[in-house]
Amino acid sequence: MSYRGMVLDERAELVDLLRGLSEQEWETPSLCAGWRVRDVVGHLLQDTLSPLGYAAVVVKSRGSVSRTNNTLAQSFAELTTAQLVDKLETESGRLSKYSPRLMLSDLVVHHQDIRRPLGRPRTIPADRLIAVLNYPDPFAFPARYAKGLRFVATDVDWSSGDGPEVRGPGEAIALAVVGRTAALADLTGGGLPELRRRLG
Repeated sequence: MSYRGMVLDERAELVDLLRGLSEQEWETPSLCAGWRVRDVVGHLLQDTLSPLGYAAVVVKSRGSVSRTNNTLAQSFAELTTAQLVDKLETESGRLSKYSPRLMLSDLVVHHQDIRRPLGRPRTIPADRLIAVLNYPDPFAFPARYAKGLRFVATDVDWSSGDGPEVRGPGEAIALAVVGRTAALADLTGGGLPELRRRLG
């Protein structure tokens, strides 16, 4: 399946989850520090912006990835949860048209950022999971966590890197290499202490 096809399927699954959440669940802290579930969804609405619209936010944020992300999340804060989901479902696809691989990585990880705190696990389809493992979001600076370590997924046919080994489910690896500590308990191997140190 193409990257754009995987983005569409991943977004549809997230929309289906979001439509069933209570208002209390929308206020639940996500795995993203300082962001509730609704803030994560607000961030994902970056895909409703044109490249020029997104660039304008980056310029306004003086090139800071963190400020850009927070600005995007806050810019949709006035929408109701129903409006957030409707917008995600019907207006997305503008940025991902040009960068589907990047948008897939962002979407899959943020989907898990929402699911894990809510206790709603899922099995990520293998093609999507491998795609994200092969191309973690570069704006999360994965090299700072992964350099000099070898990662081996135990549930899909994937491995990468050289050095002390870190093994575990692909989802846990995908989260750890972009800075999420929540998945560390699912990982094992001689490289885990170093990975844990890097994640702080």
